[in-house]
Amino acid sequence: MLTLYFAPGSSSFAVHIALHEIGLPFEARPMSFRQNDMRSPDFLAINPAGKVPTLLVDGRALTEVAAILFYLARRYPAAGLLPPDDIEAEAQALSWMSFIASTLHPARKRGLDHVHQVYGIADRRLGFGWAIGRYSIADIHLFRLYWRLSNSLQLAPETFPNLDAHYARMMARPAVQRTIEVESAVGYELPA
Repeated sequence: MLTLYFAPGSSSFAVHIALHEIGLPFEARPMSFRQNDMRSPDFLAINPAGKVPTLLVDGRALTEVAAILFYLARRYPAAGLLPPDDIEAEAQALSWMSFIASTLHPARKRGLDHVHQVYGIADRRLGFGWAIGRYSIADIHLFRLYWRLSNSLQLAPETFPNLDAHYARMMARPAVQRTIEVESAVGYELPA
């Protein structure tokens, strides 16, 4: 049994998309920043870091976006979220996810000039296509951050044309549409 603890629009958005891509039933447990749910004793007993996403796999906690995405892709290979038996493709996906977590995710804390610099790198690296040449967990992870950035900054399409085209391809995916529908119904209340 899979249980996802998520806060709409936060980093857990990527895991939520992946679960819809896989198509297995899972229990969704929405968390509220406003109500300080991630600091409740019950949740801290599950994840002492008090962060989402947290995925319970048969009662065992798995944390951090990249790790959860990798687990889901490897555990459910029929979903096609990683090419089977291709260690180079796996390494490329992990390279993208490391770059996303270490460089893109914290970029806004360093100012808009830095955002434009590092997202420019991502745009050039991506080119016009999928992150590793075919749809994968790297695309889901990348989309989550660009979705939030582009919606909050209202970027012109020519700013990052490859990321913008990627965004459009991702928005056409039923799993993305379903995740947005579910999370919109819960309501967005992102942390500051």
